[in-house]
Amino acid sequence: MPPARLPERAWRAIAGTSPPTAPIGLRAQASRMDDLAAHAALGLALRIGASMLAVGASAADATATVLRVAAAYGLTSCSVDVTFTSITVSYDRENAVPLTAMRVVSSSRLDYTRLQGVTDLARAVGTGDLDVEEAHHRLDAVVSAPTTYRRSVTALGWAGVAACFGLVLGGGWREALLAALTTALVEQVMRVLGRRSLPPFFQQVAGAALATGVAVVLLVWDVDVRTSLVVAAGIVVLLAGLSLVSAAQDAINGFPVTAVARAFEVVTLTAGIVVGIAGVLDLAQRAGLPLQVIDTSAATSFTVALAASAGIAGSWALACHARPRAVALAAAAGALAWSTSWAAGGLGAGPPLAGGIAAVVLGFCGEVLTGRLRVPPQLVAVCGIVPLLPGLAVYHGLFAIVVEARLEEGAATLVGAAAVGLALAAGVTLGEHLGRPLRGGRDRYDERVRRRALTTD
Repeated sequence: MPPARLPERAWRAIAGTSPPTAPIGLRAQASRMDDLAAHAALGLALRIGASMLAVGASAADATATVLRVAAAYGLTSCSVDVTFTSITVSYDRENAVPLTAMRVVSSSRLDYTRLQGVTDLARAVGTGDLDVEEAHHRLDAVVSAPTTYRRSVTALGWAGVAACFGLVLGGGWREALLAALTTALVEQVMRVLGRRSLPPFFQQVAGAALATGVAVVLLVWDVDVRTSLVVAAGIVVLLAGLSLVSAAQDAINGFPVTAVARAFEVVTLTAGIVVGIAGVLDLAQRAGLPLQVIDTSAATSFTVALAASAGIAGSWALACHARPRAVALAAAAGALAWSTSWAAGGLGAGPPLAGGIAAVVLGFCGEVLTGRLRVPPQLVAVCGIVPLLPGLAVYHGLFAIVVEARLEEGAATLVGAAAVGLALAAGVTLGEHLGRPLRGGRDRYDERVRRRALTTD
């Protein structure tokens, strides 16, 4: 209604005609489905979304997939809410009570083969090739399938990550071997603690303390190795499991609750690593052991570092149950990330900027290439940035604070390590946004989810 003091003709001259500044909710639509069919379709969409979140998908990808699957069965007016521990889907119907369902999401563990299986199922549903009952059966088969590899193979993957990282930092075969054995021990201990339902914080404390303790024992036994590389390799394996990239993605894509929860988890688990390392370093200092760290600024050749970076990314993918073709792609991503960071550093970029540029390239390539290769985009991004994680910087910072009592220098080193981590996370997200327009198969559900950061559904 125009204000009474303005003439009608003048009001028409200034009144807006475009859509609302922000859409508020979705309109309820007439439903042609009975309650039983609607419940089955809604339950399938919810199960697919929860399964994707449980094996490492971002909140945005899971939300878009849920909307797409629901729409394939005629549920076109759905709302999806994702938090860190649950997913809720509501179907709004005209002249009827909305249907709402919620599932608790189990703790996320990266499983790229299972994630690809769920994604392929959702794509088949979207093309109309499956009815609801058959889709439920296929989803049961995907989520209940045996693991891709035996535990010994995944343990070998974790050990490979640590061994190759020791080579990247300039270590020899002794450091690589000891890093591999230490990481295999840490992984086994954390697996046992997880079976005993010990909270993840204390698992991180135990893992970091064990990695640092091995270095102290090597000093006591006077083994001729650079022990700081052994510790740094173990820290990288612990850091790589954190969801910093997912937290940045959720924050940028308009999922603040999930982003805050993921970020708090990262802070808590990182604090566990700090407590474990600092505790062992303090005990070693009190015992009078001659601890020291080494400078690795020019300790390795380009060829060795490139091959080792590929090994890190490929080993990480293997440990996360990626199939052989995906492992090879991850190895290529690791080599691309390291060479891009090396080139940026050669042009004068600092570690955060160089890592951020490499992460942008990875995110872009993951979006553009993986759809055609039937590999999850997260595999390229997450596996590729593992060689760039600042494990040695974290150890250097804690060493300076605990052993050398250089608080300012140690704090600055830790801040620099955090800057590298944030640059990697933000770079991956930016690269994905840049590459998304070039990826085939984008639809209105993707667009609806990506607009969450600007408007409200």
